Amino acid sequence: MHLKRIDCLPMALSTNRTRPVVLAIAGYDPSSGAGITADIKTITAQGCYGVTCITSLTVQSTRGVRSVEPVEGKLITEILDELVTDIEISAVKIGMLGTAEATRAVTGFLKRYSPRRVVLDPVLVSSSGASLLAKDGLPLLKDRLVGLVSVITPNAAEAATLTGLKVDTLEEMELAARRLRQMGARSVIVTGGHLDPPSDLIIAETSPTPVILTGVKVLSRSTHGTGCAFSTALACKLAQGRNLVPAAKAAKSFVETSLKNAPLLGRGIGPVV
Repeated sequence: MHLKRIDCLPMALSTNRTRPVVLAIAGYDPSSGAGITADIKTITAQGCYGVTCITSLTVQSTRGVRSVEPVEGKLITEILDELVTDIEISAVKIGMLGTAEATRAVTGFLKRYSPRRVVLDPVLVSSSGASLLAKDGLPLLKDRLVGLVSVITPNAAEAATLTGLKVDTLEEMELAARRLRQMGARSVIVTGGHLDPPSDLIIAETSPTPVILTGVKVLSRSTHGTGCAFSTALACKLAQGRNLVPAAKAAKSFVETSLKNAPLLGRGIGPVV
């Protein structure tokens, strides 16, 4: 009997073994349309490596949020301290916080370690109308957290809640962005997916002149998690060394492409990524 010898050689390793690490701090959505699992999908698609800290567990599907179970602030603090003392974090994305306790834990983390690139997506209400930040958490977010991040990315409704202003038009988006700057935000992107064409307004720390990013309207029932996808892609592009406006352009393009290719899942509002 003739035996053929096969040499088992190790697979060649990629020469690019140092991907930027992006830390996602957010809630858990079991349908993976938004929150931590959606963030991980976006981070991977952007060529980065994702590490995570969950702030809340939710019972939800494409049909909406049924209930929310918060994670203790002490556990959030321990997770974040463990990660940042072990791994070099290139950027942080903050999404749903859920409670005042979680908001305090994340604020403390930012004060202790001062990460260079922090994107805050101020998740206040789900697309199905469920509250995703307790009332006593909102003042903490506005008064303590906003001033510690690199850029805040509210949609029009979130910008209205944070500033107390009416935010529907581009002109009103600019007024809200300037108010957020007065509240301590270094850079602001107010996303205008409700506009036709969809347009985002940027006021960067380095320039008082607003920049308008105009996109293409994509009709889809799979729009759950667009804000998560945008803010997480933005954090990834910042982690890769891009400046704010080019990073925002790339993030907006990613969301548009994702909308065009979104999976048709569930009986409600499907996931964008």
